[in-house]
Order: sequence, then structure tokens, then C-alpha cells
Amino acid sequence: MIDKDAVRANAKYLRNVRPIDPDEIAEYIEGAPHPALVKQALREEAYDLRLREREDGTFVPIEDGPAPRPGWSPEAFPEDYSFAVEDLLVRRYGANWHVGESGDRLRTRVRQLKEDYYRGNPVEYDEDAALGYAIYHLPDYYAAVGYVLDDLAENGLLPRVLRVLDVGAGTGGPALGLHDYLPDDALVDYHALEPSESADVLEHMLNETGLNFRTRIVRETAEEFEPDGEYDLILFGNVLSELDDPTAVVRKYLDSLADDGSLVALAPADRNTSMELAEVEREVAPANGDISVYSPRLRLWDGYAPGDRGWSFDVKPDLDIPAFQKRLDEGRESDEDEGTFTNVDVQYAYSILRKDDARRRDARASAERFAKMAEMERHVTNRINLLAVKLSHNLSEGKNQLFKIGDGSEKVDHYAVLTHQTMLNEDLARADYGDILVFENILALWNDDEEAYNLVVDDNTIVDRAA
Repeated sequence: MIDKDAVRANAKYLRNVRPIDPDEIAEYIEGAPHPALVKQALREEAYDLRLREREDGTFVPIEDGPAPRPGWSPEAFPEDYSFAVEDLLVRRYGANWHVGESGDRLRTRVRQLKEDYYRGNPVEYDEDAALGYAIYHLPDYYAAVGYVLDDLAENGLLPRVLRVLDVGAGTGGPALGLHDYLPDDALVDYHALEPSESADVLEHMLNETGLNFRTRIVRETAEEFEPDGEYDLILFGNVLSELDDPTAVVRKYLDSLADDGSLVALAPADRNTSMELAEVEREVAPANGDISVYSPRLRLWDGYAPGDRGWSFDVKPDLDIPAFQKRLDEGRESDEDEGTFTNVDVQYAYSILRKDDARRRDARASAERFAKMAEMERHVTNRINLLAVKLSHNLSEGKNQLFKIGDGSEKVDHYAVLTHQTMLNEDLARADYGDILVFENILALWNDDEEAYNLVVDDNTIVDRAA
């Protein structure tokens, strides 16, 4: 046993004087405990004391202020993590894991995982499935979470010291992305919930994280686990579609979100999972409720929430194909396309929820200036002004570019159709996903085939990013 109160008292005094050395503190504590015990006590108290551990074993105060934006744009899954994946595969199957029976078994698991996700079937993770999942999904999940965290960091809302709960942590893609997104002087108290065999992979991958990314894995389901205290960041990384009642689970964990914290939910970009994510968002964050949508589907009209299908996703640059995916793909069946077992497309749906009504962009619509999508029927065949969020990249393979847009009041899908690009409307194509756009003189039409509104942007239309 060690007197932790004495350790804390000494650390609080020394933090303003010099780096905190466990050897020195041990001399000041009754009984002269071993410095290793002092170091462990400092690690356990680091989050509350806002201390980070250095490579030399001393502890120093963490700089005040939020985490900065690192310019997140990974070109590849980091080599250290790739080696860790291969190490697991070699341990399990041997050096030639990608050929013979083991390679066939892994490919079968990946095929089944893809089919189950597509069909919305329950997904079961044995050891083979967990490793197949890691091969196929670690890289893109790693990249996606950093782009989403950027939404928070750009407004200074990602703390440098944060307590994290990763619900359904899987094999660790979001955890590793979070680790690499944050600066070296950050401190993370990371708790993972993962009841399946994926927890073994997760534990191995978390060994690659740094001294100040303190980890704990709880092998319980999201329904069983009872949170202890509050969290600054709660992650649901590509897990909502695997829950029996995702809305109830998200509501449960919102109760454990700090008043200035963020709940981040990601989902694959396919139609079913993206729409399910949007539905959960609407149920836990109704119009005029206590939970607000920070991004990307902003509600630009007070008192309204959207009711369209909700299929919306972002797209970022592809990653390089990691060696372990290339090896697995080499053994594909003769009738399978090249790339069947590679997955480096970074495409994802997401939602960030908060309790403090903070929003990524604070523009709001007014009836004096803009038409409301909830009332679009009365504007058909008219030219109107509109304030809307860009909610897709170009969805068309034809001549005219097509973009999903929304203002948070829409009950059916709305699409901006760019029929004639000019210098005055080019912001529609150039804007990023999630940007707010001001449309002047846009033509409202109804599309019977798609049961959606087409808002025509032509040479009479002006489009600007909202300030």
C-alpha cells in the first residue's frame, strides 16, 4: 500500500517547481515506498492532476487549452500498426497465414462479414472473424475517425485531457485514429467496451499506443455495462447497426456525457447503416430537445428536425493498400474481382451530438430571407433563396452534378442539380461536405421518379459559402 494522498500533495507542490520525479517523491513519503509504486500512483492520478509522463519517467503538467488540428490526412495505415496486425496473424496461423486453409478461412470470414452487413444480419465474431475484420476494416476506420474529430477540433472543442468511452471498440480502428490525431502532450483515459473475440485483437493493437494513452478494456456489452462517472468523448464506431435497440443504448450513454462533451457516432456509408444512424440521431435529438446536433446535419430552422431518408455520407481520399490486405487478396477465387479483400475507401456517415447547443457552424435561417424545405411544395416552379447544408459529394455519373442538401426541416430528400456552372455558383461544387451554403435564385422542381425535390442551379443562380 502507498499513501496516495501524500503522493498527490507532493505532486501538486512540485508541478510548479520542476518535473515530478517518482524517486524524489518516494523520499518524502513515510515508509519510503519503492519509486515504482510512486510512479504507478502518479499514473493513476494523472488524469485528475493533469500530468503527462515523459520518456525519462518524470511527470510534467499538461499545457492548458484544447487539442490543435493536426492537418489530418493519412495516406496509409501506419507501419507500426500494420506490423502489429501481421504479428497477430503469424501467431495465430504461421508465417504463411494468407495461403492454404488459414487464408481460405479468413477470406470466408470476410465474405460473410460483408454479406451480413449488407443484409443487416447479426454479426458473430469468433477469433477468425475478428482477425478478418481487422484485416478488412482497421485502415479505413482508423482514417475516418480523425476526419470526424476535425469537426470538433476546429472550434476548440476537443480537450487535450479527455476521458473516453469507446462503445463497441472492435479491433481498435477508432482508438488508434484518436491516439494519432491527438498531440504528443495529450492525456487520454481510454475505456473500451468490447464483449467479442475482437477484444483480444484490440488489446494487442492498444499495446502500440503511447505512455499517456491509458487504456482499459471491459468485456461487457453496451447494454450490460454501467458507466462510472462522466466522459468527455463517447464513441460509437460502426456499432449501432449491431445493437438490438441502438436508440435506447445511445440515450443511456448520453446520461454519462459531460455537459461540454461530445458523443460521436460513425457508420458505414451504405444506405441501410447511414439511414439507421440518421434515425437514431433524430430520436435522441428531437426538435427543441436537450440534445443538439453539432454536425454534420445541422438544423438551420429553430423548432424543426428533418424527416427525409437521411442517407448522407462523406468521402475522403483513399489510403494505400496495406501489405496484409494485398496478401489476403492474392488468394481470392478465380471468379472474384481483384481488390475483393482490400478496403481503403474512406467513406462514412457520422453524427456528433452535444448537450450545450454548440454547433460546428452557427448560421441560422430566417423567414425574411429564405424559403423553408418543410414548405417546398408551395415553391415548386418558383425561384427562391435557400440556406442549406451540403450533405454529399457529387452523386451523379451523368452530365449534371447532383448534391444532397438539407436545412433540417425537410421531410423528403432535396438535391441541388448543377446544370450550368459559373463563377457565381461554383461554391456548390467546391464546398466541403457539411458546409453551409446560401443559394440565391435557385429553381424549385419536383421529381416524380425519385419522389424528391430538385433545386436547379443554373447561370441565374448564385451560391456562396455562409460566413
